[in-house]
Amino acid sequence: MFTFRTEVNPDPSAFRINHETKILFTGSCFATAIGSYLKSILFQVRINPFGVVYNPLSVLNTLGILIDEKKYVKEDLVFFNDLWFSWDHHSSFSHPDCNECLKLINKEIAISSKHLKESRFLFITFGTAWIYKLRETGKIVSNCHKVPASEFDRIRLEPDDITIVWKNFLEELFAINTDLRIVFTISPVRHWKDGAHGNQLSKSVLLLAIDKLVNLFPGKTEYFPAYEILLDDLRDYRFFTDDLLHPNSQAIEYIQEKFNHTYFDSNTMNINRDILKLLKARSHRIYNKTSKAYDRFKAEQLQIINHLSVLYPYINFDEMKEFFTLSRT
Repeated sequence: MFTFRTEVNPDPSAFRINHETKILFTGSCFATAIGSYLKSILFQVRINPFGVVYNPLSVLNTLGILIDEKKYVKEDLVFFNDLWFSWDHHSSFSHPDCNECLKLINKEIAISSKHLKESRFLFITFGTAWIYKLRETGKIVSNCHKVPASEFDRIRLEPDDITIVWKNFLEELFAINTDLRIVFTISPVRHWKDGAHGNQLSKSVLLLAIDKLVNLFPGKTEYFPAYEILLDDLRDYRFFTDDLLHPNSQAIEYIQEKFNHTYFDSNTMNINRDILKLLKARSHRIYNKTSKAYDRFKAEQLQIINHLSVLYPYINFDEMKEFFTLSRT
């Protein structure tokens, strides 16, 4: 029989994750996609505490801020286009009111700083090797916030630009959290504004830098091939959204399955199946919420949740319990 595709099958990792371990996801929108998936099946996850961040130096900067538990003040913000924002943050933190902007930023830092120091796993997704530097100060920004391009210098990093600073940072991070394990990934989203060749150069820089870091910290770091799964395994535009750049839901689910087999043991997979059944029940379309049949349905789900709560006391089922209340709505 002919083989018409090259399937990418990562080996099962020595890093095993489960519902008892805290995990932090940071980096590009792909980190958000995988992190959100784990959060939906009740893992202890924090996702992108600064919003989506694309380049390796900005990702490092945000992690450093979490370690230092920095508290932002008004002088750390910029006011432009009727919004207050931070150069370190995604525009999702921007706000017309300075105090509200600071409240959003500092609340997330306080929560995520604690989470990082207690985390067993850190998943980092690099999106691009291009950085933007403010011409006035030389600061590398995480997001340009629609400020005119003339205010920035755009520079493509080289592999050593990344590995040198990340090596020093990882030594510090592992000293703080000795149990931490780090998984690097490359976002499969292509940056087409640089053209086909420019995108490949950027991703190649990231791949080379990560490879060196993984070799520098064996047993502490590894690489998950999300980029290769989409670009080499699926390798077809039917797995992309209409912009032909982002993976569609089917592709993301396929990568999630590869992720599952790489990092979950059989017990975690069984727990996931139980939780997915609850999620399916939760999404069940109800035509009459005042019926006795619906009350029985909710009672059955609550019985299942209570049983799972006893089996797995480290999983927080509170939101599920609240949803499947017996009160009529």
